[in-house]
Amino acid sequence: MKKILALMLVVLAGAATWLLWPASTKAPDVTFTTIKGEQIKLQDLRGKVVLVKFWATSCVTCIKQMPDNIEAFNEFHGQGFDLIAVAMQYDPANYVINYAETRKLPFTVALDSQGKAARAFDDVKLTPIAFLIDKNGQIIKRYLGEYDKAAFRETLKKALAG
Repeated sequence: MKKILALMLVVLAGAATWLLWPASTKAPDVTFTTIKGEQIKLQDLRGKVVLVKFWATSCVTCIKQMPDNIEAFNEFHGQGFDLIAVAMQYDPANYVINYAETRKLPFTVALDSQGKAARAFDDVKLTPIAFLIDKNGQIIKRYLGEYDKAAFRETLKKALAG
């Protein structure tokens, strides 16, 4: 019973922090390492709307959302939308690479092998968590867990038009 109560307190504290986080904050200056070994600086993507999604191959909700991520990327990429799927530090690189290659993920997949990106984005520990970043490098929306697909698309369209 004490463990359940302690877990509930941790979750509530995290949720409170999440809800009280400012609506628009500057995205951190991070460099992602892709599964191909390339370095991508988030700052170099200014002028685009970017979704940075933290995920894991062991996360059921993350895997469930991948087809929606692929669909959104394919639909909006030509309009200035980019997506970086950042695999969590604990996710084995070979699992991530296998998943990305067998599913032919069209967007950038990065490995956060040292956890630096997760720490830079307010110390992400849970998945899926995604940050929608506008053309000026401001985080305009955070998504934790399941999200409303239609509302996401509307927010994305507004960001792309802005």
